[in-house]
Amino acid sequence: MSMVQSVDHVALLPAYLAAGTAVLVLLVDLLLARPAATVAAAVTGAVATAVGAAAVGTLPDRRTFCVGADCSYVFGGRAALVAALVALLLVGVLALSGPLLRDGRTPVGEYCFLLACSMTGGVVLGAAGDLITLIVAVEVLTLPLYVLVGLRRGSLASAEAAVTFFVVSVVATTLTLLGAALLYAVSGALHLERLGGLLADGALLDVPLTTVAVTLVVAGLAFKVAAVPFHVWAPATYDGAPLPVAAYLSTASKLGGVVALLAVVQHALPAEVTGPVLATVAVLTMTVGNLVALRQRRTVRLLAWSSVAQAGYILAPLGALALADPDARTGAYAAALAYAVFFVLLELAAFAGVVALRPAGADGGTLDDLRGAARRHPWIGGGLAFALVGLAGLPPALAGLFAKVTVVRSLLGGEANWLALVVAVNAVIGLAYYLRVAASLYGPPGDTAAPAVRPGRAVIAALAVATLLAVVVGFAPQVVLDLAGG
Repeated sequence: MSMVQSVDHVALLPAYLAAGTAVLVLLVDLLLARPAATVAAAVTGAVATAVGAAAVGTLPDRRTFCVGADCSYVFGGRAALVAALVALLLVGVLALSGPLLRDGRTPVGEYCFLLACSMTGGVVLGAAGDLITLIVAVEVLTLPLYVLVGLRRGSLASAEAAVTFFVVSVVATTLTLLGAALLYAVSGALHLERLGGLLADGALLDVPLTTVAVTLVVAGLAFKVAAVPFHVWAPATYDGAPLPVAAYLSTASKLGGVVALLAVVQHALPAEVTGPVLATVAVLTMTVGNLVALRQRRTVRLLAWSSVAQAGYILAPLGALALADPDARTGAYAAALAYAVFFVLLELAAFAGVVALRPAGADGGTLDDLRGAARRHPWIGGGLAFALVGLAGLPPALAGLFAKVTVVRSLLGGEANWLALVVAVNAVIGLAYYLRVAASLYGPPGDTAAPAVRPGRAVIAALAVATLLAVVVGFAPQVVLDLAGG
């Protein structure tokens, strides 16, 4: 067998564009030293990355860095969806960052460079074909966020959030790497498809080390999606980070964790082992997230705990894998990723609404600070209410409704009726806090006078675009499902 690896530069084009964006941002910041030009370079590079990913995604699957039949980089429809979505999320987060960057305390060049580096990891992650590429891509996505979380200078909460996020992420990475090393020791393979073939024959499953390795890999990646019991870092980190960074954590970072977990579960790890484990994790995650969210009074903490609950819904289809036939498994994989796509669009819209209704540079504040906000800013309040209703899974936000329907349908197809019932019950629990916050936006103002807010045009544009995209995918959910299943 030839050990010379072929290189397909067309397949690598989205990664080239993403990495080039980071380099471009550094050069523009160095040579021009104009914040507006630096942000424009980052936005232009992100849009180019999204367009490049979509263009390559229309072609048949392209493979590169191959040795024989095993390839470390496979770019297809699903990878294109992930890459384009991560790039567009970067554009949205940069739009939300306008008030943060204008106050002069945040270095614009470093901020845009770190976000562009994180985007590069997300673009590569969707096409990763072996465990090493997968883990490195996850870390490239995550590492810049350690710094971004701590950018609120003089804020003790921000410093604590950064340290917490760093420590937990290091532990999660250690577990994942140890699990990957043990899988290699057991099987001698690192490529996902070859590893899946070796584990499918059942002989290796009798080796106790295999179970330990699978558990460590799943546990390490569960940290990234903030699944219970690996979730405790999320609320404090989200609440301590600047609002745009919290939005990126809750969308692009969580999407990366879902894609990584989906890749190893679909291609490498045995369903009879991971299915029951992920079913248990999904039940705990959605239940704990919803019950704790009921008690939250701070806006970002409520969104953080609801994000934990949403992670449970995303993982639920994977919990039916042990019982499902191959066709039902394919539907479960598509349902998990499609739900993640619907979720990140609505979550970005929710954070955009909060940023627009808060003073420049402020944190998310309390729920009382948002009381009556829709009376003062009808369009912004309406956009935020739409996002909250969508996250609850109710019309007219059809994206959220179809997301829940997609998950339940995949569970019923996988003969996991009990898990579908748990999802339905938790969706009802979630209504209590989502609708309470949405209703308070139209209620009478709180006892304390709300500070005057002049939302920036970029923030309003981000809210409008995220809401529009949520409406569009709500009317065409099958397109997302087809891409997710590709």
